[in-house]
Amino acid sequence: MNALGRSVKLSKIEEELNLTNLTPDIDMSKIEVTVPDINRPALQLAGYLDHFAAARVQIIGYVEFTYLQQMEREARVKAYTRLVSGKIPCVIFTTEMIPEEDMLEINRQYGVPAFSVKDTTSNFMAEIIRWLNVQLAPCISIHGVLVDVYGEGVLIMGESGIGKSEAALELIKRGHRLVSDDVVEIRRVSDVTLVGSAPDITRHFIELRGIGIIDVKTLFGVEHVKDTQQIDLVIKLEEWDREKEYDRLGLQEEYTEFLGNKVVCHSLPIRPGRNLAVIVESAAVNHRQKKMGYNAAQELYNRVQANLNKKREED
Repeated sequence: MNALGRSVKLSKIEEELNLTNLTPDIDMSKIEVTVPDINRPALQLAGYLDHFAAARVQIIGYVEFTYLQQMEREARVKAYTRLVSGKIPCVIFTTEMIPEEDMLEINRQYGVPAFSVKDTTSNFMAEIIRWLNVQLAPCISIHGVLVDVYGEGVLIMGESGIGKSEAALELIKRGHRLVSDDVVEIRRVSDVTLVGSAPDITRHFIELRGIGIIDVKTLFGVEHVKDTQQIDLVIKLEEWDREKEYDRLGLQEEYTEFLGNKVVCHSLPIRPGRNLAVIVESAAVNHRQKKMGYNAAQELYNRVQANLNKKREED
């Protein structure tokens, strides 16, 4: 396991990345990958084993493959055995290259699966690193609803029964996409990016009190659901408090934090008659506008300041 205790089964990597299993007789059920990175074992094949990243997936590209092929059989077997015997999770040959049977026999001897993939080395390396980073990213589960609104990932939070699922349902009816209801799994895939998804068991379902469980994918169509979404904005629903002072201008952003990453957060007071779906849509569009460099609150502030300065000059 890695420091966070996360791992991904090798069989899942085979399935998700369309790998061709060259050693199907090897049992992969207990083989897991714990490091979100890969290694091209050029130096290891040449005999240098210091600092060998054995826990990583091993990628043999065209250069490594041709290096092995130009060796005498005995030297090739020795070099490849040196690699495979190092307790590695697997070996993947790119560009549809197929190793000779004597090499595959070494894989079987040490119980190390070998795969082939049609992608070029550079393309496959980029894809597997991206995929592993998501799968092995630090992860937490929180209570909330995640919806894709105009391309912005909006995480709606609040006390149970306050209306999160009802707001999500109205957004879905207005053409937006559900990612997760009730429980959202949040992964920190980089220092600035959080990605949310639904647990497998509740994916595409919404719970509505008084009605029960509805299947959004079946009821509204596949275009209204999404498996993952970057979290761009958090909206916290709360009961209206007459004593509380709510932000009416939005000149300064407020933030909430997940796994060390900060996300813009708005507290939205709930009162009868407020159309939550329209407010969430407006918040998402306004957030996108700010990212593009336009801040309506700042524009209003500038106009007011300019008007005050103009009156002072006239006086």
